[in-house]
Amino acid sequence: MSKVHTFDHPLIQHKLGLIRDKNTGSKDFRELVEEVSMLMAYEVFRDLPLEEKEVETPICKTTVKSISGKKVGIVPILRAGLGMVEGMVKLIPAAKVGHVGLYRDPETLKPVEYYCKLPTDVEERDLIIVDPMLATGGSASAAITFLKERGAKSIKLVCLISAPEGIEKVHSEHPDVPIFTAAVDEKLNEHAYIVPGLGDAGDRLFGTK
Repeated sequence: MSKVHTFDHPLIQHKLGLIRDKNTGSKDFRELVEEVSMLMAYEVFRDLPLEEKEVETPICKTTVKSISGKKVGIVPILRAGLGMVEGMVKLIPAAKVGHVGLYRDPETLKPVEYYCKLPTDVEERDLIIVDPMLATGGSASAAITFLKERGAKSIKLVCLISAPEGIEKVHSEHPDVPIFTAAVDEKLNEHAYIVPGLGDAGDRLFGTK
């Protein structure tokens, strides 16, 4: 679990509790997911390099810190991952946004890519894969594989909640990829839903069934 970073900040935990509540409607659910994603981004981007530059305050000249131009890419896994993008982009407005779409083959049960649109310079970017749920880990692991096949060298995975099974899957196939999550839940049930979880994140974000 050394590559798993779990957030215990009171604001994140409070908002996560509201997200879990089945009585939280789609509008509030979307806003909460965005807010938690923004709060998580502070830690996810902690290692961005800084450089010094000179500015002039209303009083005098001084040296300040500035992000040194490190390129960032946010990559949501469709469709639920879309709910986490805006919160992160608000903090890093220069980030490029890619998209990965996956579905599970009903016969082989393996993830199949149906859409992938990424920045052309993925090998130069810190890529942040976002998906609210890390359940079995199949989709997340496949998305990481697709990015690596296209030249990505720096990848992080950010999820609201995770199951131990999903963490084990990702770590077994991609031990180099750190996982950032607001909670590690108990287990998966017989339908591969996270327990206690929050239900289907995509349906709750977009008001579908």
